[in-house]
Amino acid sequence: LIELHLRMSAKAITEYTGKQLLYKHLHTVKIQPLVSVESSTNLEALPSSHPWLLSEKLVVKVDQLIKRRGKLGLIAVNIDWNGAKEWITERRNKMHNVAGISGRIDRFLIEPCVPHSAEGYFSIISVRSGDKIIYHPSGGVNISDDFEQTASSVVVSIQDPVLKEDHLQVLLEKVSSHDKLLLGPFLTELYDAFVKLHFTLLEVNPIVCTGGHVYMLDLAAKLDQTAEYLCSSLWGPIAFPPSFGRDSYPEEDFIRDLDARSGSSLKLTILNPNGKIWTMVAGGGASVIYADTICDLGGSSELANYGEYSGAPSEGQTYEYARTILSLMTKGEPFPQGKVLIIGGGIANFTNVAATFKGIIKALREYKTALFLHKVTIFVRRGGPNYQEGLRVMREVGGELGLPMHVFGTETHMTSIVSMALGSSEIPKHAPPSDATANFLLGAAQRSSSECRTRSSSVVLPPESRMNRSDLPSYQLFDSKSRAIIWGMQTRAVQGMLDFDYICGRRKPSVAAMTYPFSGDHKQRFYWGHDEVLVPLYKKMKDAFTKHSDADTLINFASLRSAYDSTLEAMQYPQIRTIAIIAEGIPERLTRQLIAKADDKGIRLIGPATVGGIVAGQFKIGFTAGMMDNVVSSRLYRAGSVAYVSRSGGMSNELNNIISRNADGVYEGVAIGGDRYPGSTFIDHLIRYEANPSIKMMVLLGEVGGVEEYEVCRMKEAGELTKPIIAWCIGTCSTMFKGDVQFGHAGASAASTLETSKAKNEALMKAGCQVPSSFDSLGCTIKSVFDSLRANGVIEDREEMPPPTVPMDYQWARELGLIRKPASFMSSICDERGEELLYAGVPISNIIQGDLGIGGVLGLLWFQRRLPTYAAKFLEMCLMVTADHGPAVSGAHNTIVCSRAGKDLVSSLTSGLLTIGERFGGALDGAAQQFSEAFDKGMTPNEFVNNMRQKGQLIMGIGHRVKSINNPDRRVDIIKEFVLNNFPETPLLSYALQVEKITTCKKPNLILNVDGVIAVSFVDLLRNSGLFTAEEAQEMIEIGSLNGLFVLGRSIGFIGHYLDQRRLKQGLYRHPWDDITYVMPENQMN
Repeated sequence: LIELHLRMSAKAITEYTGKQLLYKHLHTVKIQPLVSVESSTNLEALPSSHPWLLSEKLVVKVDQLIKRRGKLGLIAVNIDWNGAKEWITERRNKMHNVAGISGRIDRFLIEPCVPHSAEGYFSIISVRSGDKIIYHPSGGVNISDDFEQTASSVVVSIQDPVLKEDHLQVLLEKVSSHDKLLLGPFLTELYDAFVKLHFTLLEVNPIVCTGGHVYMLDLAAKLDQTAEYLCSSLWGPIAFPPSFGRDSYPEEDFIRDLDARSGSSLKLTILNPNGKIWTMVAGGGASVIYADTICDLGGSSELANYGEYSGAPSEGQTYEYARTILSLMTKGEPFPQGKVLIIGGGIANFTNVAATFKGIIKALREYKTALFLHKVTIFVRRGGPNYQEGLRVMREVGGELGLPMHVFGTETHMTSIVSMALGSSEIPKHAPPSDATANFLLGAAQRSSSECRTRSSSVVLPPESRMNRSDLPSYQLFDSKSRAIIWGMQTRAVQGMLDFDYICGRRKPSVAAMTYPFSGDHKQRFYWGHDEVLVPLYKKMKDAFTKHSDADTLINFASLRSAYDSTLEAMQYPQIRTIAIIAEGIPERLTRQLIAKADDKGIRLIGPATVGGIVAGQFKIGFTAGMMDNVVSSRLYRAGSVAYVSRSGGMSNELNNIISRNADGVYEGVAIGGDRYPGSTFIDHLIRYEANPSIKMMVLLGEVGGVEEYEVCRMKEAGELTKPIIAWCIGTCSTMFKGDVQFGHAGASAASTLETSKAKNEALMKAGCQVPSSFDSLGCTIKSVFDSLRANGVIEDREEMPPPTVPMDYQWARELGLIRKPASFMSSICDERGEELLYAGVPISNIIQGDLGIGGVLGLLWFQRRLPTYAAKFLEMCLMVTADHGPAVSGAHNTIVCSRAGKDLVSSLTSGLLTIGERFGGALDGAAQQFSEAFDKGMTPNEFVNNMRQKGQLIMGIGHRVKSINNPDRRVDIIKEFVLNNFPETPLLSYALQVEKITTCKKPNLILNVDGVIAVSFVDLLRNSGLFTAEEAQEMIEIGSLNGLFVLGRSIGFIGHYLDQRRLKQGLYRHPWDDITYVMPENQMN
């Protein structure tokens, strides 16, 4: 039972963690003291904090997610503390072989031994329709494998998750009346905790009633990790340990943390750190298929890792992922025969391939020497948006670095590079040219009518005149008149749908409206071919469906946290026929509730965790089928004869490619989603395809985990599915790995034979499906079936017509490098586009960690240089001494008046700043120019003073209303002292001090003031720090950087005055009459 629940979102927890969690929420069970012993626990010190260890008989268990511990000798019962210590010491931190898996034992659980005479078994397991509860009166270590046949069980509906009296009567039918009084309340409370805490599995074996109490002697449990955002306060700190035999590598922890901080999917499992075959695969489904193919070709023992990157990771995230893998594969001694790195993937739907390759290329350059040393050969295959540019750059880098690199695109079967890498097939000397292009126009415009090939004529399109949606057959999800509401600001997805509509010749866009609760009602601009159209966006979903009654589909791009509520809201509108849920990671209990609700209302769900689906030539969901070049290449603008259903969204695009190359193309395709409980199943869609006369053959791409494929077998054997089915279940490699390996999708994991891909493929073949020998030969099998149907007249050929051209968006064309345009702005100080904000090329993290301070930031943003410490300190001192000079100065006064008039912060601050000029604060620039000009001309201080007097001009930076030579300005002294002690040279400051001696002889208040000392010191810094040329120093003075210091510093004070007035709650200011001299003109009446 535990084995059946190995999936990504359902994570196993230790028995210690499970019991501690349940003990916090249960009151009907006897709470036992527990001790967890780990590899570094001091056994001798334990009794001091747990004195019961010395007085109780004990049970000691290995607590590392190992099943059947009793039969494997991993439990010691009824021993004292000395015996427990000895038992633990014999096993701790030592390698053991458990059921064929070798691993280190380093975690134990100790609890009191409970004497008892009878043992029962109890478990709760989440299933699609609810929660299956099983009770057997005879449990314990010797419980039989077929105990379910004699156990009592009930399924509690997901829509009413309450354990009721009639459920208890069934479960406890064979239990004594005395024990029923104990077990009834316990089971009820335990199920409530199961639901509230989002468990997916609870197994108590044995469960014991003795001494008037219920005891959970042994526990196995799994939690739905995706529910962490709902349950974090209930769970508290919780760890999900790796299974026995799989130590967690620090690199895996790093990628796991990177994944948690990313909106993308980044996974890494190290299988064999000494292996010679390493993979870096994009896409969950693709990653499984590459692992399958490697194992099929005999490479399982050399496969070093399993993992995937998908969901449009950024360049920085891809770099970190690639760097981690390259660091692992270049550790240790080189292999004489070298290693191979497979950089593979299917055809992406929306990930910019060239952008993700940038991160990989950066890592390749970094590890160039190590890759040479380890004789690494690289094989690349990829498709999707901008893949041509990505492959081109990858080829160039291979040549630049001198690494053996073989690069292929969609013209090559996805897994062909595996056989090349393993030496099973020859490597083409020249990669075949791709027949697709990033330019949307070329794919269609380059084919003339004389070049059109033939295709199937078996398509039955819905009549153009039909307007009543109730006429749409039940087997048809969408047609050329289907319209959708889009939840979320997904403008790229909407534009992709409209481009598809246009190329298919639809008369009306498939997107009726958008809805997004964080935006007001307005209209969004999109393109319809060359023209612009407006698509309404509504804040409330109700308004969208009310005003667009012809929309019968919701495409829900809401996040995992809001997808449940938004989907539930959409279900109340009777016009809804289909809902596609794109988000991955919705808690399983919420997903199952949505499925039950949809079933009640007759609504078809696609997803969660899906890219969607497509009806060729008529309708597509969101990012399905990717960019227009892929739509054209796979000929999805018109219907073919083949329909497929897949779990994987990324692999659905690969199927479009494979089918278009080996048959007349796709009629319909659906990716049901990779979560454990997809809203619709394989059989739901195959039944529709069977009933659709336009579909002549079907393709099923299943995977390891789950049992949905067996329903296909049953219906095929019963003759209910008569059309040819080509079926393949990915994940055949799962039986070749020891321990648990979680594949790319939440549902892609199994340890029971029934759920393995090998068993499913055998069953599908036995039922009459066409099953290829591997995914590598899937295309050949499709071609064989298609050719047979065409030869028998089931499919007839007809002329292939080219699609209309679709203009490319400017932004995408520019990203592809097809066009260029002068930029409207230029910036050389800051760049926010990458993974991290840069100030003058310096990452913000380096600025914080390097403790550059405000002065350092000013150096980067104002001067594009990292200033020495003394210079940064000087700038900070300038800000401090200019921050404020009391409420009476004009700037502060204006700020206060505005604040008291009720104006906001920005308005009040602006009012104060507007007073800065020649008369207030503008002396810094003037002083710098006057003093430096006189100094540069070689004037003596006396000549400079006399020259200014003759011109009738004041010397900027000289003079003070209050301070004098006898009452010096302390601010000036502080700055002067710092500059003289720290600056390398101070010629202009010394010159200014000589000028001060002359001016103070005339008047004691004609001192060098704050503006003056800052100005001349700033010039000395620019000229003598060695950081600036003479021209640069002069330019910084002329463009106003000095006044910038005063503006920035004084803003601090102005803001302080604003906050002060608001805090003091000062009212509107009115100037008093007695402080105003009224001068009126003489009376002109006479």
